[in-house]
Amino acid sequence: MEKKYVNNYLEDIQIAINEIDEFFSDVPKTYEEFLSNLILRRAVERNIQIIGESVGRISVLDESITITNARKYMDAGKHITHTYNSLLPDILWSIVINHLPQLKTEVETLLSEKR
Repeated sequence: MEKKYVNNYLEDIQIAINEIDEFFSDVPKTYEEFLSNLILRRAVERNIQIIGESVGRISVLDESITITNARKYMDAGKHITHTYNSLLPDILWSIVINHLPQLKTEVETLLSEKR
């Protein structure tokens, strides 16, 4: 049963990353666009929150799964949930640009191994 849940959480992460990528399909993927577009920032925040929660649940269900920067994703998600007005846009942008591509690759690999 836990394997099913782990797969669901991995899929949730994959969906969240894909949604973030899609948010930039009609706008330039620049920090300036991100900073000036409140709707875009809020959508990214929500998906990072989902990623953080999913990573946290995976870490509880299956300690053998290693996700790079797992603690950072969990902390960012909790930060958005509990202190929603204090996570700086540059931190969110850094996650989008510097960390999500690697997470996307890791999740795709984990999903292919789990199926």
